[in-house]
Amino acid sequence: MSVATYTNSGTKAVTAAKLDKSVFGVAVSSHDLLKQAYLAYQANARVNLSRTKTRGLVSGGGKKPWKQKGTGRARFGSSRNPIWRGGGIAFGPTGSENYSKKLNTTAKRLAIRQALSVAADSDKVIVVENLEFKKGKTSQAVKFFEKIGLTKRTLLVVENKTPELVRATQNIRDVKLVQANYVNVFDALNADHIVITVQALKLINEWLGAAS
Repeated sequence: MSVATYTNSGTKAVTAAKLDKSVFGVAVSSHDLLKQAYLAYQANARVNLSRTKTRGLVSGGGKKPWKQKGTGRARFGSSRNPIWRGGGIAFGPTGSENYSKKLNTTAKRLAIRQALSVAADSDKVIVVENLEFKKGKTSQAVKFFEKIGLTKRTLLVVENKTPELVRATQNIRDVKLVQANYVNVFDALNADHIVITVQALKLINEWLGAAS
């Protein structure tokens, strides 16, 4: 399973890289597992900031609105009860809700294989022999991407995130830099191009391959 391969300068390499079929050639008969892994990633990244005040947290309401009996009206002990305007919220979020979802390791790895296989089947995977921008300049990265025709959302998968790589790519819109062992379903499915270095490809094969 050969794939387009480029040198660090952006020219086509003489020898095309081969993708491991056990990682990039998995048959995807159903997208159910991909959906589960995608939603789990979103749920686990969710920041729980919503909080409402219960009747005990709303200020005021210390005095009983009217006496218990004899007025003909319903009895109330506080003007901050949930059914009054300005009162507390009865069943609102407290900030302690747990929205996380879990997938076992086997299912998670299979989902990543499926996501990479879908990308490879759509010709989104590109291999580069080496990816380094020694000066760490954004212009170097932009020039490289333009030369190999990357204009949309791009996922860069490298062996190690060096300071130069981070500095050169962090200000480029729609470019995300990740290490090989942090590839996930969400990033793989959202990317229009997945650029993988040769060394990162070896790590992915060791992590997700048939022998793993």
